[in-house]
Amino acid sequence: MDLPSDSGLIGSVGETTSPLMRQMKDYCRVGLELTLQRLFIFASALALAAFYYDARFAAILLVFLLVSELYDYRFFNRVVASTETSHAAARRFLPYLYLSTFFSTSLIIAYSVGIAVIQGPTTHFMSSFFLFAAALFAAMNSYYVMHVLVTRLICFGAAFLFIPIRDIVITNAPLQSELWAQLFTSIFVLTFVIDSSRNYLKVYRAQTKQLDLLRIEHERSQVAYKAKSEFISTMSHELRTPLTSIRGSVDLARSGKLGKLPDQVAAVLDVAQRNCQRLLKLIDEILDLQSVESGRMAFTHATIDLVQALSETISDCEVYASEHEVSIRSSLPDQMVLVTGDKQRLQQVFANILSNAVKFSPAKSESLVSVQVTDAEVKVLFKDEGIGLSEDDREKVFDRFSQVDSSDTRRSGGTGLGMNISRQIMQAHGGSIGYRKNEGPGTTFIVTMKPLARET
Repeated sequence: MDLPSDSGLIGSVGETTSPLMRQMKDYCRVGLELTLQRLFIFASALALAAFYYDARFAAILLVFLLVSELYDYRFFNRVVASTETSHAAARRFLPYLYLSTFFSTSLIIAYSVGIAVIQGPTTHFMSSFFLFAAALFAAMNSYYVMHVLVTRLICFGAAFLFIPIRDIVITNAPLQSELWAQLFTSIFVLTFVIDSSRNYLKVYRAQTKQLDLLRIEHERSQVAYKAKSEFISTMSHELRTPLTSIRGSVDLARSGKLGKLPDQVAAVLDVAQRNCQRLLKLIDEILDLQSVESGRMAFTHATIDLVQALSETISDCEVYASEHEVSIRSSLPDQMVLVTGDKQRLQQVFANILSNAVKFSPAKSESLVSVQVTDAEVKVLFKDEGIGLSEDDREKVFDRFSQVDSSDTRRSGGTGLGMNISRQIMQAHGGSIGYRKNEGPGTTFIVTMKPLARET
């Protein structure tokens, strides 16, 4: 048995929904889903009644059926569409729910008892079966609201017993008569229906309890996540200010403007300079990640020349590449390739991919940057001769705080945030980022965007 997926148990932090309102929404939602099924079953039963017993009786019931279903349809939609979650709102809906229950239950009883009266004293298979089906249907689908379930079962049970008791009274049947057997059978069937109702109700309450626990845990995790995000953001900002000052002081001392430095002091300052840069990059990436996750990362979209943006990025990375003895070669179009995006953020993506290509490539190797342009898309390819990535690495490559080589002996450092942030930046641009393994050594990363226009 499945509960409705949008039962309103898990909402925003601090949001509370009345249990009665939640049960009514579940009941009405299921009622809407079963509308066609109910109409088909009742229409079939009325067709049998019209053919075998009384067509006028069936026609009258058909009119009441349409009125009842129209009322239910409008009422159920009103409850499901309601944004109110309070117990007071649920109480306001209750009289309409009781009226709906009265209409539908009375209609089923009228059909069953009416057919039994037309038949006269007999076994009443059609009436009994229809009542049994209705009671079982109620047990399976009315357990959301206890009052509705109890009302239906009491009414159906009374009708179940009324039919054989009426026959016994009219005919003054002895205990050996089959009419008494029908009464005892009806009692047995009622016991089965009531037991089924109890089981459905027990399962529903157990699932509701589990969903309540999930809601509580969800709210707790949301509060903890928000507190964590705010703490990381605050700490990152607080660390960045003194670290920037430290880096500035180290840069100034290392430049020699404060006097000539001994070789040992210069070497120590080189270490401090590199680590200041690494810490600042880590803080910037953490701040970027927090901005992306919270939806607060600012993008200044404009029409930019992708070729120029790539050329600037390559120029900026050449010093870093030379330190690793890796050369960067480019194969860019002669004409402009116009796209819409944030130039600074796109260059952040390009620089991150290119620096990774350099960092994970052996000395004396080459990284190639090229562009492929079609009417439908523009692809920027970054091909390296590094360690190479397989399909099994795909999830790890773009996961946060993760690196393909995460061992203690890896030769290249990093935060493991760059590719995750790059992917989210490209998604915000309506593009994508992926990779493929080269036929030879290395990997080719591919950034895909939609071109705005092509200059000729």
